Amino acid sequence: MGLGLGAIPERRYVRAVISEADTGVATSSWPKLSEVPRDVLLEVLIHGPLSRAEIAGRLRLSRPTLTRVAKALVQRGLLVEGDTRPRSSAGRPSEMLHVRGAAHRFLGVKLTPERLFAAVTDLTATPVAAAEEPLRSCAPEEVVAQIADVARRFPGVTGIGVTLGGVVLDGLVAWDEFLRWTDVPLKAAVTRATGVPTAVDNDVQALTAAQHWFGPGAGLRSLAVITVGAGVGTGLIVDGRLVAGSHGLPPHFSHTLVDAKGPQCGCGRRGCISSYLMTQVMLRRLAGRPTYEEALDRVRAGDREAGQVFAEAGYALGVLIGTVANVIDPQKVLLTGEGLPLYEVSSELVHDGIEDTYEDDPDLIDLDARPFDFTEWARSGAALAIKATITGAISERPQLDRRR
Repeated sequence: MGLGLGAIPERRYVRAVISEADTGVATSSWPKLSEVPRDVLLEVLIHGPLSRAEIAGRLRLSRPTLTRVAKALVQRGLLVEGDTRPRSSAGRPSEMLHVRGAAHRFLGVKLTPERLFAAVTDLTATPVAAAEEPLRSCAPEEVVAQIADVARRFPGVTGIGVTLGGVVLDGLVAWDEFLRWTDVPLKAAVTRATGVPTAVDNDVQALTAAQHWFGPGAGLRSLAVITVGAGVGTGLIVDGRLVAGSHGLPPHFSHTLVDAKGPQCGCGRRGCISSYLMTQVMLRRLAGRPTYEEALDRVRAGDREAGQVFAEAGYALGVLIGTVANVIDPQKVLLTGEGLPLYEVSSELVHDGIEDTYEDDPDLIDLDARPFDFTEWARSGAALAIKATITGAISERPQLDRRR
């Protein structure tokens, strides 16, 4: 999510006292796949049931090669032969290959400063169980112990994915504004505590990847995911790949200027997107410091003060959408987050912001607003584990240069 970390002194963070040692845990429950079998599995996983002919055509494989690879994946329990589909021309019906979802299960965990959300999915990221509980402590050791406690309730998972609202570099939480962490080797610690291979990433990045593999963005070459709530987050898919900056930072639009005379955000900047859209900043502008639900009730009841705050927030959201669309011209813009009711009560202002910012016809923007809850955020952690397990890595991000 929108972090705005530059103005926050390091003393506010909790340095890790858990050590980052070699865990020695091997992914023995997941079969080693070479490039071609992996690509075949991913093709069916992302695009749904396909015939052998379709897979061979998509991946430019010969029919004998595809037949041999598909047979091996079926024998390993990852694919299964399913229903048939009539061919468009004369001949035998095409037998479809499906991912065998029940072959593996994955645990996803989403951390907030107050709560831990967990979801267990199958190999297709379909949820099969969920849990939610208060976070006992924000101390890194206590959080790791709590994740391990949750993992014990769901034995037999192939992998674990943990997401949070911070900057993550190769499993190291470089910093997290919300948990007040810096340099926490969370991947190694959770793997050691659970005995299960673990992936860790920024929550918006993980959500974006999950929607690109298992959601409304499945198979698209370009996608923008915008989240609104406690922070303002943006995730981008360009040319079929998740975008990550050279210093490990996710795409960051939250300090784009809307009005130089506007309110201040948490970092002291005035009139930026965060100063209008972050939930706590919006509520701070209202008399009586209401909850978000109470503020929404005021807007729906015609309260002028609340209406103005939400109208300005809606316009700022439109500026954000238009700015992102100008940058990558995505096939789809997915809008979500716990602050999504903002769109419901101020959609006209959102579209005004888009029209004033986007340089082309606003009708070209495929805007898809989806009210994901925290279980969906946890599911994205499971999807992260699925991706890390299949590809062998979460991403190829460089190490952060600590000499600066």
